[in-house]
Amino acid sequence: MRLKFWGVRGSIPSPGSETVKYGGNTLCLELQILNSERLIIIDAGSGMRALGDNIISQNPKNGQMQAEIFLTHTHLDHILGLPFFAPIYNARTKLKIYGPVTCEEATLKDVIGGQFSYRYFPVRQNELEATIEYIDLKEGRYDLGDGIELTAKYLNHPLLSLGYRIEHGGKTICTAYDTEPFYNVFSTDPADPSYDELLASEGELAAREENQRMEDFFCGADLLIHDGQYTMTEYECGKKGWGHSPIEYIVDAARRASVKRLAICHHDPLRSDSQIDELSETYCSRESSGNMETFFAREGMQVEIS
Repeated sequence: MRLKFWGVRGSIPSPGSETVKYGGNTLCLELQILNSERLIIIDAGSGMRALGDNIISQNPKNGQMQAEIFLTHTHLDHILGLPFFAPIYNARTKLKIYGPVTCEEATLKDVIGGQFSYRYFPVRQNELEATIEYIDLKEGRYDLGDGIELTAKYLNHPLLSLGYRIEHGGKTICTAYDTEPFYNVFSTDPADPSYDELLASEGELAAREENQRMEDFFCGADLLIHDGQYTMTEYECGKKGWGHSPIEYIVDAARRASVKRLAICHHDPLRSDSQIDELSETYCSRESSGNMETFFAREGMQVEIS
């Protein structure tokens, strides 16, 4: 398998002179299954525009193109690139778009297709030339054919979000963003009027169990692509509950789970290249990561798992 990062930024595209090295486009990953025609795209952030242009340039005769798009969730920064994905305007393009089932009445097609209305965009959904199939996903294990196994895992985010574990040929790639550690939502302070000893105890147990399930989900992965939008100091100073992870926590969790390579992504939109370089010096060192290879994902970077 070969993975390429077309966008690694979180929350909102952040172009500018201070984000050139790591990139300002929001998340979009291209996964090629080597020796296969299968193309898997994970998320449709603003980086998807350049991916689509690259696909067109590699296929100048307007030939047939097929891909499977797995959306982690439908927050805008993870879907806003789809209207600018050039192959979607080609009648010979066939797409399968997978995404989590939410509690809303709207279908995945309605949520994604809502961008294609004159209120937001000059092309309507029924004017798209590509053949598009929308598939709702729940937590579970799926056989995608050609020896590709997919495990979908619910994450901890304000909107229902999925992590993906993709296995092929004895190799494993996992995504775990947008997510944060599970924590006890009940008061643990006996002086708090809302304190309940049983609820506090049950809350602690539930958080530990869910965090262990997360580590089990990405255990032994050859490559884990994980949210690392904040440092622990930032996280504890008003970011808890926002659905994004502190870097220190994920490095420790990945080490406990025997992950081989950790790619930190979903960079804060205000984080400059020089600031990420400083973080890299701290968290990508052997002292912090041990034998696990840790790096901050960069737009355009390719990683081969073979």
